[in-house]
Amino acid sequence: MYLSPRHAEIIQMAKDHGRVLVDDLANHFNVTPQTIRKDLNDLCDQRLLSRIHGGALFPSGIENMEYEARRKIAADEKEAIGRAAARLIPDNASLFINIGTTTESVSKALLDHNGLMVITNNINVANRMRIYPSIEVVIAGGVVRGSDGGVVGEAAVDFIRQFKVDYAVIGASAIDHDGALLDFDFREVKVAQAIIANA
Repeated sequence: MYLSPRHAEIIQMAKDHGRVLVDDLANHFNVTPQTIRKDLNDLCDQRLLSRIHGGALFPSGIENMEYEARRKIAADEKEAIGRAAARLIPDNASLFINIGTTTESVSKALLDHNGLMVITNNINVANRMRIYPSIEVVIAGGVVRGSDGGVVGEAAVDFIRQFKVDYAVIGASAIDHDGALLDFDFREVKVAQAIIANA
């Protein structure tokens, strides 16, 4: 696989820093942000980087880890987070729940609630909650990621925008040193942004 010198340097910078940002790269290489976005999209298409809003990440080992394996990482902590979050959500509330193993733990802790309306792009959450008659589950349409059951894409974003809810339960793949929430799939970032805007 041939990489231009700029592409090779972008990959090295992402490896060194964990992530790269469009504006920083545009300044560094003295090119337009549009040129950098095209570079990042090309590198992500080759699976050398993972796109995030405003930049790209160097792929980490957790990204390649199977969803079932990620469920087992810090399982007790995820259960505790799930219980704590569920205590903040009253009966008869409406909420979004997006993709993630921690958000799944929240959904599990919500099963004893009554009168919930749960809108999700997470097939795992929908499947877990669907059998409880006191919980109405609404699932977004779109592209289903086989790796984790997340429903992503413009159809999912448009679907989410139709609702205004009381609460949002949002997961992230990582938290940067400056507190920024990161995700490996830019399509999921778009869904999360729509959720935040409508909660």
